[in-house]
Amino acid sequence: MTTITENGSQSRPPRERPAPGRQMTVGQLLLSEWAKLFTVRSTTFTLLLALVLGVGFGLLFTAAGARDYLDASAAVQRDFDPVATSTGSYIFAQLALGSVGVSVFASEYATGTIRTSLTSVPRRGRLLAAKTVAFTAVAVVAGQVIAFLTFFAGQAVLSARQVPYVSLGDSDVPRAVIGCGLYLAAVGVLGLAFGALVRSTTIGLVLVTGATLVVPAVTSALPEVWRDRTQKWWPPSAAEHVMEINPSGGSLGPGAGLGLLVLSVVVLLVAAFGVFRTRDA
Repeated sequence: MTTITENGSQSRPPRERPAPGRQMTVGQLLLSEWAKLFTVRSTTFTLLLALVLGVGFGLLFTAAGARDYLDASAAVQRDFDPVATSTGSYIFAQLALGSVGVSVFASEYATGTIRTSLTSVPRRGRLLAAKTVAFTAVAVVAGQVIAFLTFFAGQAVLSARQVPYVSLGDSDVPRAVIGCGLYLAAVGVLGLAFGALVRSTTIGLVLVTGATLVVPAVTSALPEVWRDRTQKWWPPSAAEHVMEINPSGGSLGPGAGLGLLVLSVVVLLVAAFGVFRTRDA
């Protein structure tokens, strides 16, 4: 809560006093934040859920894509993308990773343990950075595991259905698969930034869902010129093309699209730091 002084000016909340003893090193702080993540049961459960959603729906989407390919015209078959077909389940996995990201901050505010964290680490920028680094490491590993398992499972389905498939040795395939994992990690950190900004799990998850699913769906109903411009520059929509080996014309390049999403996440983290350092715990 912001304090109003006698002369009417606003003062920042008092800084939490550090706990007696030595200040934690960077390594100790990162290990502490890592331990906090996996102390909460929901973290492991939600990460496993992201894996199940990614691989499970990936198999379903790939089977449907193979069926559509066999029934399609030659012109449509030329545009068939085996990687994008198998990793299309990212739309579900991203919500699970995003919800884990939201809970990194929001759950501490919900339980009041953020005060204990600030007592141990009074420098709020240091605490925010430690939480971001620890969770980003988890999100990158989880994203890559989901992307590679989904890719291998999907290519096996395409091969069994005698539909064109690819391997990691083919051109642009490693970029598309690794890009899928990085996209998922970026959405997870996006969730962390939203959680730090709004301090609410429910609102944070609504924001993640809105940014990654609702806005792209709504813009698809706009007139063509506005739809194309919005989908080209809306960060999650622009970054999706990194998962394609044949990106559609008119979109940003795979690297540029993913870079735009990462840049937007960094901007939100800076905004979250501004809010975090001035609000009461």
